[in-house]
Amino acid sequence: MGNGYYVYTKHKGFLYLVAYMDWYSRFILSWRLSTTLDIGFVLEAAEEALLKYGNPYIENSDQGVHYTSEQHIQLFESHGTKISMDGRGRAMDNIFTERFWRSLKYEEIYLKDYATVLEAFKNIENYIYFYNYERKHRSLNRKTPAEIYFGKEEKFSLKSADLLS
Repeated sequence: MGNGYYVYTKHKGFLYLVAYMDWYSRFILSWRLSTTLDIGFVLEAAEEALLKYGNPYIENSDQGVHYTSEQHIQLFESHGTKISMDGRGRAMDNIFTERFWRSLKYEEIYLKDYATVLEAFKNIENYIYFYNYERKHRSLNRKTPAEIYFGKEEKFSLKSADLLS
């Protein structure tokens, strides 16, 4: 599942965050933060998810301009993935991703006033690591998304330089 979110910084204006999530485990497969809304950062995150974790049977997204673009659809279809899109204006269609955005906002973003893009990036990176590997989820029987996704507690290092666009 791919979805985007706006991050407001007091000093820099809006940043744009995209994440791809495995719905079953709630594991964040990949993400990118960008200062522009150009499609490049969305495609980079999608390509990383495909490269690291393989081809999903279905890719679900909202009907945002990035996800309805020919480039995004072709990327997934070329890997044999079926495309599914949420109903217009139906946040409940992607409730797991919306729940992640809510957690990110209330547990990280709203608590801080990022002064730079790098500061926002580092803090969001740390939160996503925490969310994937340390934060227990009631809906997952008090397991982490990584425990469910990998079937055991297994930690992988993230390459920070690859995530910032």
